[in-house]
Amino acid sequence: MLTVKAIAAPSATEPLVPTTVERRDLGPHDVLIAIHYAGICHSDIHTARGEWGPAGWPIVVGHEIAGVVAEVGSDVTRHAVGDRVGVGCMVDSCRECDNCRRGLEQYCAQGNIGTYGSVGRDGRPTAGGYSTHIVVTEDFVLRIPEGLALDVAAPLLCAGITLYSPLSHWGAGPGKKVAIVGLGGLGHMGVKIAHAMGAEVTVLSQSLKKREDGLRLGADHYYATSDPATFESLAGTFDLIVNTVSANLEMDAYLGLLAVDGTLVEVGAPEHPMPVSAFALIPARRSLAGSMIGGIPETQAMLDFCAEHGLGAEIEVISADRVNEAWDRVVASDVRYRFVIDVATLA
Repeated sequence: MLTVKAIAAPSATEPLVPTTVERRDLGPHDVLIAIHYAGICHSDIHTARGEWGPAGWPIVVGHEIAGVVAEVGSDVTRHAVGDRVGVGCMVDSCRECDNCRRGLEQYCAQGNIGTYGSVGRDGRPTAGGYSTHIVVTEDFVLRIPEGLALDVAAPLLCAGITLYSPLSHWGAGPGKKVAIVGLGGLGHMGVKIAHAMGAEVTVLSQSLKKREDGLRLGADHYYATSDPATFESLAGTFDLIVNTVSANLEMDAYLGLLAVDGTLVEVGAPEHPMPVSAFALIPARRSLAGSMIGGIPETQAMLDFCAEHGLGAEIEVISADRVNEAWDRVVASDVRYRFVIDVATLA
């Protein structure tokens, strides 16, 4: 076992504190990664604070991991010491179900093994990226292309793939009108990626306070959803809407913005059920769908795409001793647009 420094949530109500965790010894197909940067995802906060159910405290979270390979197992062929690599929301899956065989490990029929809050094949709880090192099987380690700095790449392992996957699956590209609901940690990457794919991009945000940012990041249009005129002027406009916010919206109003055969995709996770009228869907053959990160092949494709187009997350790098402050600012929506922990400050 390797003992490494980490940051843990002792309970749902206590601040994060420095700690240590044990990493398993390298198996033949394992990779030891020296973590350089760990992005802060709102999912980390929901989990650690027990907002999605008991978390098994103390817990080390973090699933936006970028670093360098420090050691490899005897049979590893995909990665070598010194390689720039990343780890996202999964560290394993059953590998045998139809979904896994199709490269859709995020939808593993047995349930994928999360980077934190799951139980690994060794029977031990998984611990995430708020730590100096992690051991992951080589098949779930991603290559970070040279064109991407590690700090701006870290959030791509969750925020980037969460938006890339639906935009790719539903065909965002030239001739398509795409709307991104919310310009936050997820939404800002949606704007960048949809623009790079060649789509006409609109941001739908509660207010216009981030309009300048949205246009700078690649949006062609920016509308305030607090203005009722927005829903009148944009009715029947969009081929694809990706909703990144976790607040409960008036779904019928947003579905009314879709063109014939348009799709609204949920990637945010509202706390309460979302009432939908059948007649918001039927008259224009509209669809309501959901999407969750991406499989390993698609995540690698996303990283390669982002490197090709020069896309990284908009970040604020913080030292490890500021993580509690950063969490409070995430909850208050006071970040543009992703905090990233400089893990070297843990050492």
